[in-house]
Amino acid sequence: MCGIAGWYLPKCTEGVKPNPDDLRRILQHRGPDGHGSFVDGPVGLVHTRLAIIDPVGGQQPLYSDDGQLALVANGEIYNHVELRGTLAARGYRFTTHSDCESLLYAYREYGDDFLQHVEGMFAFALYDRSRSRLLLGRDRLGIKPLFLLLLHDAVYFASEMKALFPVFDGRPKIDPIGLAQYLQTGFTCGTNTVVQGITRVSPGELLVITAEGINRSRYWDLRRNMNSLSSLPATEEYFTDLIDLVMRQHIRSDVPYGLFLSGGVDSSVLLALLSRYTQEPIRTYSVGFASHGVPNELPAARALSERFGTIHTEIHLDKHALLRRLPFAVWSADELISDYANLPTSMLAERASADLKVVFSGEGGDEVFAGYGRYRTPAIQRCLRALGSPGTGGFRTRGIFDRVRHLHIFKQEINECLHDWRAPLVAAWGSTPRKWTTLQRMQYVDLVTWLPDDLLAKVDHMLMSWGMEGRVPFLDHRVVEFGLMLEDNLKVHRRSGKVFLKRWGTRILPGHDIWSRKRGFTVPIREWLRGDTLDRVERTLLASPTVCDWCHPAGITRLLAAQREQPRFSFPIWLLLHLAIWGHLFLEQKGPAAPEPDQDPFIPGA
Repeated sequence: MCGIAGWYLPKCTEGVKPNPDDLRRILQHRGPDGHGSFVDGPVGLVHTRLAIIDPVGGQQPLYSDDGQLALVANGEIYNHVELRGTLAARGYRFTTHSDCESLLYAYREYGDDFLQHVEGMFAFALYDRSRSRLLLGRDRLGIKPLFLLLLHDAVYFASEMKALFPVFDGRPKIDPIGLAQYLQTGFTCGTNTVVQGITRVSPGELLVITAEGINRSRYWDLRRNMNSLSSLPATEEYFTDLIDLVMRQHIRSDVPYGLFLSGGVDSSVLLALLSRYTQEPIRTYSVGFASHGVPNELPAARALSERFGTIHTEIHLDKHALLRRLPFAVWSADELISDYANLPTSMLAERASADLKVVFSGEGGDEVFAGYGRYRTPAIQRCLRALGSPGTGGFRTRGIFDRVRHLHIFKQEINECLHDWRAPLVAAWGSTPRKWTTLQRMQYVDLVTWLPDDLLAKVDHMLMSWGMEGRVPFLDHRVVEFGLMLEDNLKVHRRSGKVFLKRWGTRILPGHDIWSRKRGFTVPIREWLRGDTLDRVERTLLASPTVCDWCHPAGITRLLAAQREQPRFSFPIWLLLHLAIWGHLFLEQKGPAAPEPDQDPFIPGA
């Protein structure tokens, strides 16, 4: 896990060549253990390092033995041992034990198809000096981020958007389409971001950049990687072998690792699996809230910790601590992401970083094995929703601000974009094969939108702001392919989801109540957004230039008045508060300086 950035400037461009030291400073939180840079002709590569594999010898950039290839990479190549063995047998000479060095010689051996041979989570930039071409790639599921800025015919890239902001001729500007997606979903979808000119490299995508332009191709597509497994016994045996291989590759590390433990199915199964591969006690971390009426996962996690003999840490939070974490979490998220879980995840990462550099978590289990309740919505209900919002079979039809349109909050420019916020969801649904079931389509839509653009962005940015690497074995692409191709009745049965994983989990967790209702990080914002706190939120929104650029002040006042009368509008208010803080940090200040982790979340004077 690291930070990468760089550029490709053709001779004819008017693009600005950034200062590598400036990029390094902006991304230093992602790589506190070292840094390096490479500048040669049109290309610059910058790297900040979090040392996980070969801590002594794995400094980047990495170079081929003849000096013609240079690489900076973020993430882990999980099959580097196998890949290194194959390439060494063919005569390639490795100079480090870094997992990422295998990318250099895989490219040399297999050409542009080299990522077909790579298993891992990664974002990288590889410069081929002999051919004057720069390759940018991102892992299959989008576990690691990579952003792109095209400006004055130059190409700039970075692990975080904030590293690209200094390249702009002035202050970055908000993209109304990206903002509309954020306001309706809580995140931006696909290649869109909330900043004009900045896009994402898509999951499973490889870019080849030369003086002639950019060639984009997909080296992996979930829709093309589908087969069918029939009988449950054979399926369980197949998964047993698969998850064993995946876990053995994922635990490769030269530093200790731990686990975020919620007591739910996904983290419980991971704990049981991790315990198979180590004789040392595993460090586990859980969070709970000092709030009445909020599900508390601490007792379930504590029971699992005692069963497996982990070194367990509990974090007890209250609303004051979490609210004061909000500016830091918004800065860490980099993108506009309103996910409540950013706050407890940031707190967990801060505590765990005192002990570890690597932590496992259960992200992906719900998407891969169909755990969400929205996958079990009755067909008649979906049909009715589809009448009003066609294109996704009645799935993901409701926008966050739909039920407050009567309050006339937004100005005309953003109102026009709000009507098209579902476009990426409709496109994903419509691209699925005809033979797929409705359940498979719902999973696929989440896997290519919600998962990379919200959940995985949360895991990466919240952890990396504390110099931590997050590993998500359920999102190994082989597990994802397996989960999606399971028969529907092995995933959903009546009112229960994630059926296959629960049945299989009883093998390794005998006696554990694995069928209990899903737990998760629940943040009680409804009880926060009232009284004096709600008053300060209103003053903050009305004082925010960014919010008022897109919202009518009278509309904001109406929204807050409606919340005081009936506290049913917490989520829309929460999104606007995020927008105000994000705008203050990234647009209204001179530079994207990090706020303190414990800081008043409201604009001064509010």
